[in-house]
Amino acid sequence: MKQNGKLYLCATPIGNLEDITLRVLRTLREVDLIAAEDTRNSIKLLNHFDIKTPMTSYHEYNKIDKGHVLVEKLLAGTNIALITDAGTPGISDPGEELAAMCYEAGIEVTSLPGPAACITALTLSGLHTRRFAFEAFLPADKKERKTILEELSCETRTIILYEAPHRLVRTLGELREALGNRRMTLCRELTKKHETAFRTTIDDLMDFYKDEKPLGECVLVIEGRSRSEMEAEKRASWEEISIAEHVAMYEQQGNSRKDAMKLAARDRGVSKRDIYKALLDREGSAE
Repeated sequence: MKQNGKLYLCATPIGNLEDITLRVLRTLREVDLIAAEDTRNSIKLLNHFDIKTPMTSYHEYNKIDKGHVLVEKLLAGTNIALITDAGTPGISDPGEELAAMCYEAGIEVTSLPGPAACITALTLSGLHTRRFAFEAFLPADKKERKTILEELSCETRTIILYEAPHRLVRTLGELREALGNRRMTLCRELTKKHETAFRTTIDDLMDFYKDEKPLGECVLVIEGRSRSEMEAEKRASWEEISIAEHVAMYEQQGNSRKDAMKLAARDRGVSKRDIYKALLDREGSAE
């Protein structure tokens, strides 16, 4: 019985060709077929490294039909490397669907680490790197885009977005409306000769592009919302109702009096003793 082939997800340079790994180069030479997002673009990479492996196209617009074709080849024993125009397959590029189809068919998948614009920009940004939320390109659909922006307004992790230059100014305006003014770093032309990491704020960047034309594919790295600011807003919102109403709300949800007081104290940032005293004072004044 013939053994299945293997799918290799191969990261390729996002600009500087020296960023390709030795493992990726060896794999691209050894596999039977390379599935490329754009064969016209990838042939330049292969020619530069003198790689003669046959190519076929696999991109956003043929990923379902071509995915089935590639899975059949893999089941027949063909080893296939998947590459995109730049970066890691599956990260805001075709690849996620093919990997899923391979797992469903029992085909082995492996990922060869390498360049990814989101990680490169994050480490270059000077902002917090321990926790981050990667959103890639915001959706084109207005309703879905609004929903995502509303979700990001409460995001405490560092936010990473991709954007094309001709849409940058519009997106900055939407971010300003949804997030307020935040610290951010605009990264462009990553790993290339004119690489730029512009440490700024949303407001200052909007002012900058009133007189300058955006150029190059951009990665926006934006500071997450302050937890202390969010807690202060929550506490302020609870002050719109009385402590008695606050406790009663939790009791109506099925909590005991003791637990309801504890929850109200947590919301307001006070001790349970303060809640108890306020209730006693209220009951005393009502007599």
